[in-house]
Amino acid sequence: MNIKQYIHTASVVAGITLKDAAQREANNMALHVCEDEAAILHNRQQLAASLTSSLAQFVCAQQTHSSNFYKVERKDVGAGAMTMDDAIVDTDGLYTFEKDVVLCSFSADCVPVFLYDETRGMVGAIHSGWQGTVKEITKKMVEHLLHHEKLNAQNVHIHIGMALSQQRFEVDRDVYDKFAALGYADDFMYFNESTNKYHIDNQRTVKQQCIIAGIPAENITIDDTCTFNSAEGFSYRQDRQAGRHLSYIYRQ
Repeated sequence: MNIKQYIHTASVVAGITLKDAAQREANNMALHVCEDEAAILHNRQQLAASLTSSLAQFVCAQQTHSSNFYKVERKDVGAGAMTMDDAIVDTDGLYTFEKDVVLCSFSADCVPVFLYDETRGMVGAIHSGWQGTVKEITKKMVEHLLHHEKLNAQNVHIHIGMALSQQRFEVDRDVYDKFAALGYADDFMYFNESTNKYHIDNQRTVKQQCIIAGIPAENITIDDTCTFNSAEGFSYRQDRQAGRHLSYIYRQ
């Protein structure tokens, strides 16, 4: 199984699957964009086996580029793992205090965010495309974890996974205006006069949201790999028929 491991501590494991031409549907992991659902389930089973887990322990959501997040409990285990029909609805952020529950998110240019607090046994996964970023899903979920779940910000660690780079994320004025309205993204945008396009660093805007929410900057890391430029990346901007990476995080 072609994966990139991001986190492997005493209790937390996290990573992302990679595009791989040798695998079925190039290792696409998403049931909502595929040619053969059986191939996707095969790929997911391979991933589960590589994690010495079971697909029945996975939890997936019906992602809608929202700012909605959900606390996963034991009753939710298996949601969305085998079919979209029972996935967690209208949700782009998941977190849990349960052990051996594999939280999943899917992306092809959007920003995957991994969160964990080993002292409290919390893990979380967020899907933040540009729409989710301007809706501040990461900031809202982190604030919820700190204020409602009473996590200590000093103990929360965040990793921002591979996504579309600022070089490749070029947009028109309408999207620029939405980021500018946040009031803290100006340092992560520039204007290219030759193309009349704006370029936005979605990953570092998300990082700034984490910092504003209260997470120390030194607790946040970023994978600068561009999903458009990398041969191992699925990129919707490059190919509208692209598959999806699966980002996973769980507590052992």
